[in-house]
Amino acid sequence: MTLLTEPPPALEIAGPLGDRYDEILTPEAIAFVSALHARFGGRRLDRLADRLRRHFQIGIGHDPSFRDDTAYIRADTTWRVAGAGPGLEDRRVEITGPTDPKMAINALNSGARVWLADQEDATSPTWKNVVEGQLTLRDAIRGQLRFTSAEGRNYAVTAERTPTIVMRPRGWHLPEKHLRFTDREGRELAASGSLVDFGLYFFHNAQALIDSGRGPYFYLAKLESAEEARLWDDVFSFSEHSLGIAHGTIRATVLIETLPAAFEMEEILYALRDHCAGLNAGRWDYIFSIIKNYRGRGARFVLPDRSDVTMTVPFMRAYTELLVTTCHRRGAYAIGGMSAFIPNRRDPGVTARAFEKVAADKKREAGDGFDGTWVAHPDLIPVARAEFDAVLGDRPNQIGRRSAPATVDRAREEATAKRLLDVHIGLPITAAGVRGNVAVAIRYLEAWLRGQGAVAIDNLMEDAATAEISRSQVWQWIHQDRTTDEGTPITRDYVEALIAAELAGASRSPGDRFDDAAELFREVALREEFPAFLTVPAYAKYL
Repeated sequence: MTLLTEPPPALEIAGPLGDRYDEILTPEAIAFVSALHARFGGRRLDRLADRLRRHFQIGIGHDPSFRDDTAYIRADTTWRVAGAGPGLEDRRVEITGPTDPKMAINALNSGARVWLADQEDATSPTWKNVVEGQLTLRDAIRGQLRFTSAEGRNYAVTAERTPTIVMRPRGWHLPEKHLRFTDREGRELAASGSLVDFGLYFFHNAQALIDSGRGPYFYLAKLESAEEARLWDDVFSFSEHSLGIAHGTIRATVLIETLPAAFEMEEILYALRDHCAGLNAGRWDYIFSIIKNYRGRGARFVLPDRSDVTMTVPFMRAYTELLVTTCHRRGAYAIGGMSAFIPNRRDPGVTARAFEKVAADKKREAGDGFDGTWVAHPDLIPVARAEFDAVLGDRPNQIGRRSAPATVDRAREEATAKRLLDVHIGLPITAAGVRGNVAVAIRYLEAWLRGQGAVAIDNLMEDAATAEISRSQVWQWIHQDRTTDEGTPITRDYVEALIAAELAGASRSPGDRFDDAAELFREVALREEFPAFLTVPAYAKYL
């Protein structure tokens, strides 16, 4: 194994060391992650600066469009992505969830084809969750994962065939302040959450995954450009070379969950082509990205209640159709998104409605040409699988099912761009919609501050992405002087009254974080400035 040709800048551990942390934070692993920062930390900051410029341009009226400078990539009919690695050939149902031991065991026993082991939106990035999530994954890959609950209940992996693990590291924008990186100019900076999550997982598990007949696979979140994808591809190539692993062993699936990325799907596939398995329709963050980018562009860009922004509205249909067509043109898998509805084993009526909603959602995805989909609860796997089985049969994917134009001419691109930006839905904002956004955001943030990243609220699965929709809609409605369908102006005072009502009705207990959650909600939804991500100020102040 070869790691370094020169000593990297130091990466210092600033967080407390718990039981078994030394198995993850080994000197060799820290040296590897330090090398990643030495080589790629500056480029990461450049890409984040590019985001700011792009958002500014959209904000002042320059709509995104398909790039002229990369038209040659879209016009070249010959290239294809690497495609599925071992264990990723059939992805018809993937279960998503955080990496705590209990949830990991449930996922591994679920019968899904893939487990998205989520260190991003479904994980509150406490130091404990970051390191112990790595321990969970390390144990799971080696068949050593066990868990005993506080009530004495024992959990173990019993499935004969466990899902292929695809790990999702944090996005480029998120820091890891418990590891401090000293750059070449001697400045002390927080490490990159992306490089920490990826680096620790890859260093400890890549060879074990290969030996098991699978491989080191990743979901890449929040990308906004082909340049960001190229950065990941270079990280992958460097990492493979450093550990003596064959080039192209890593496989990545990119979540298309930002508006700029929707206009660069082919370029993103091309940048990652040696390591790419496919794209995923990250629906909730995509809706958030629409709101974020167009929050100040006037009333015609204002969306109605969150519940009315469904997958069948014009801009979401355009986005998913383009994703499937683009993927299949290039030999990539198209993976559908997650319906938020979840069953309640104590309420048969809720469960029946969840099954009905999820079945309809997955039937639509399978019919649209997707090769697989996400669920957030084991009980939903048979529901989703039935819809994809009905379309796929014994085939592992639908890549060859429908013919797609080999190239896309400029007129078709312009028509597609128009559809991607058609956000007119024609439905009102209701008082219930405003109240629901405030309640969900505060209840989710309270759990997030206590270390929970995926939370069941009112029989829906909420994570950071859905909380982002809730708070950004409130911000936009206030700043665009919107009024509810009942005639009430949506003002800061109106929202403050809803916050007070939510706090008054909350089920309080010692150690809860409702007061902090309310203050955090005010910071990200009621202030004049709009934080690009609520998790950034939340992490800096509270975790």
